[in-house]
Amino acid sequence: MPNQLKLGLTFPPALVPEAFRSFVTSVESSGLDDLWVSEDCFKEAAIASVVTALAGTERIRVGASILPVPLRNVVQAAMEIATIDRLYPNRFVAGIGHGVQFWMEQAGVRVDAPLTLLREYATVLRQLLDGERVSTTGRYVHLDDVALEHPPHQSPALLIGAAGPKSLAAAGELGTGTLLSLGLDLDAIKQSCQTTLKTAGPDHEVIASIPVATGPDARSRVDAELAEYGMKGTPEIGAVGGAEEIADRLLQLAAAGVTTIAVQPCRDEPDHDAFAHFLGQQVQPLLT
Repeated sequence: MPNQLKLGLTFPPALVPEAFRSFVTSVESSGLDDLWVSEDCFKEAAIASVVTALAGTERIRVGASILPVPLRNVVQAAMEIATIDRLYPNRFVAGIGHGVQFWMEQAGVRVDAPLTLLREYATVLRQLLDGERVSTTGRYVHLDDVALEHPPHQSPALLIGAAGPKSLAAAGELGTGTLLSLGLDLDAIKQSCQTTLKTAGPDHEVIASIPVATGPDARSRVDAELAEYGMKGTPEIGAVGGAEEIADRLLQLAAAGVTTIAVQPCRDEPDHDAFAHFLGQQVQPLLT
């Protein structure tokens, strides 16, 4: 576990793209470590958002969580990741996952064995980003003598989104980090960390997406946010209250094996700039 728990803020997928630039500026000036962008269907495109954020900042790491692999050919993903990594070295981290199956079906790209696709895709993507020349014939991924002309100068991080035991184990094995699902309680996060770290290397990053709110109605706001995703809220999911209460909950997650927190603000958050600075200047100093 790192000496300091990393803390970042996720751009709420419910917001319109026009709100993104000011949100990025707030995260950059807040002192937070990371900005996370989602690719929920059928909202903002993560790669376009990542490049916009990196072009307008100098300090923060920007993460894509997640890129659904059925939507992108693996060669396209490798070219996108490699190009961004060379333009903005050590500031971009890509996360991939098999996607929400209902959305994949809507888009006409659902596969019969999503974990098989994810394994094949992650393996080949890692090889391409490492500068290898790849030929493969899998169930879903087929390449014939493909290599990137401009691979990253150094092997970049690759995060894998995972939920069930098999995908968590695969994420530990195939990725440099695991992206946990939104809406997990403390016990589920602890179990997920244990499962993914069994197959992971010593520096494996575990990122938890946590809904957070402040104020007297914070708990009801977090529960309402979870309900938008079809999840039932409980006091064990997310973090609410003042800086000390929120920091205490985040440190509990760190003790469970989490190394990075991606805070998900509620869609009714009235002031994202104030919220980012609250997290960066009041909560983050307590995470030691």
